[in-house]
Amino acid sequence: MNKKTIAVDFDGTLFTEDYPNVGKPKWSVINWCKKQREEGNILILWTCREGELLSKSVQACRDVGLEFDFVNENAAHRIAMYGNDCRKIGADIYLDDRAMNIKELYDENRTK
Repeated sequence: MNKKTIAVDFDGTLFTEDYPNVGKPKWSVINWCKKQREEGNILILWTCREGELLSKSVQACRDVGLEFDFVNENAAHRIAMYGNDCRKIGADIYLDDRAMNIKELYDENRTK
């Protein structure tokens, strides 16, 4: 399978930070996600929101034309591949406004 699984955070990533409200759309990220889905990649909305707040975030995404294959759940093919459904969302790419690339901290070629 050549598809990538992409987990996308909501607050501060797809929309500006305004929790518990929905912020303003971040169009460059939204459009990138739409393109990924059009190319056949799998999108997972990956957020701490639950209940009504989660429903509002899903609707906000739909309002800007962004649909997800899964919401806060693992992709079916990954569950089958690993034989379990762990609580960590498995993905090839994680989009999150609070993420830090480990390459900034770790260099394989350095010994200490």
